[in-house]
Amino acid sequence: MLEEPVISWIYRDMTYGLIVRPVLKFFDSENAHGLSIKVGSVLASTYAGQKMLGYLYKTPSLPIEALGLNFRHPLGLAAGMDKKCEALQLWPSIGFSWTEGGGITYHPQEGNPRPRMFRSDSERALVNRMGFNNPGAVASRNNLVSIMDSGNWPRTPLALNIGCSKISVNDERPEDDYIATLNQLWDLGDLFVINASSPNTVGLRDLGQSNKLNNLLRSIDNFRSTRGESRPVLFKISPDASDSEIEMMVDVALDNGIDGFVAVNTTTSRPRPTSTRSRKAFSEDGGLSGRPLRDRSLDVIRIIHNRAGRNYPIVGVGGIDGPDSAWHAITSGATLLQLYSALVFNGPSVVRKTIRGLKRKLDQEGIENIQDAVGIHSSTNQ
Repeated sequence: MLEEPVISWIYRDMTYGLIVRPVLKFFDSENAHGLSIKVGSVLASTYAGQKMLGYLYKTPSLPIEALGLNFRHPLGLAAGMDKKCEALQLWPSIGFSWTEGGGITYHPQEGNPRPRMFRSDSERALVNRMGFNNPGAVASRNNLVSIMDSGNWPRTPLALNIGCSKISVNDERPEDDYIATLNQLWDLGDLFVINASSPNTVGLRDLGQSNKLNNLLRSIDNFRSTRGESRPVLFKISPDASDSEIEMMVDVALDNGIDGFVAVNTTTSRPRPTSTRSRKAFSEDGGLSGRPLRDRSLDVIRIIHNRAGRNYPIVGVGGIDGPDSAWHAITSGATLLQLYSALVFNGPSVVRKTIRGLKRKLDQEGIENIQDAVGIHSSTNQ
């Protein structure tokens, strides 16, 4: 007996592989990205569009609780895909259980000069040097309030990624820039991700140094104490930090009230290219995401899990593109997952396939609850 109507499978998977992706290849990566967001946003803004997408990309339930929030399954959309939070209804419609919007800085930013996004199809990797291009915290707040007032607010948790404005990175108190953004958005996000690890803003990663990181996270913790309603705050880790630096960041974060971690951001390292196009993409400056990041992401997840323990959830991101990579991230210590590059290369059905595959993994291992699989292959559990 077939699990779904054949026509649904043909329309969903073959349409993306044979029509959508080839068409998008006629555009440069950033224009293709923007076109996809605009078309998807329009489609998901109507009830009929949401129902159609829900039918095509219906994803099974695999419930998990983390950070005081309930998730229908672990897999969410990573930051950077919906920088302006303009397609919030689209992501749950194609199966994601939560969304991370942004990054958002206090000051509006154009970002780095174009071209600034590059694809390597053979390696299933993206390179970008976007540079936190976004309309700024005030405009982002106005946009989110407008979406809420329109009745199109998503029913799934919304995380907001908070970065530092380029003009504030080298200030004596760069933490004030983060606080100003949090102050604008605090009542609109369900959780927040502090981004001091993007490689695309000069000097940003310096905020991961012990003293600067302590000042930043202490200021954020103090800010939280002044607000009536608490929100989980996570810290995003760079894959390019050494193992000892990661352990230091975890210790500083835990000392300053951080609730969990995101592992990892993009990397400045490059794999060996296997095609002319990947050689061109990998020669560009910027952060690399996608399949080549998978092994380092797993390393960082294990380091954080072993250092922080089970009470501090980790979001595993970097090279997640199907059930196997998702399973390895969870068993290494990730409670939640995110993907971005796989959505570009595999299409929206990757969400559904990943969760279906995770359910099969649990059955094969005789594990009833996905929560019970978290960290079972980390060194402390072997």
